[in-house]
Amino acid sequence: MTTVENLPETTRVELLARLKKIEGQARGIQKMFEDGRDCTAIIDQVASIKAAVNALSGEMLEAYAIHCLTNAARLESPEKTIEDAVRVIVRASR
Repeated sequence: MTTVENLPETTRVELLARLKKIEGQARGIQKMFEDGRDCTAIIDQVASIKAAVNALSGEMLEAYAIHCLTNAARLESPEKTIEDAVRVIVRASR
């Protein structure tokens, strides 16, 4: 199995920073909602989170391909590795 431990430390730190930023955005939207802010402002912030999550997904896919798949051949069969890669790419693109 490939895990985030397969990623270089710098990549893990960068991805974690992105996740924390997304978490902060989500908390900001919760506060906007609680404060009764304008719906369009909230929707704009939700769109920002979606873009941030999509960007994170792309970064994760790239890191997975570069750091996890390149070493996966020694962990699993090539067929299983390809199946897993296709499955994760399809899920991420939805």
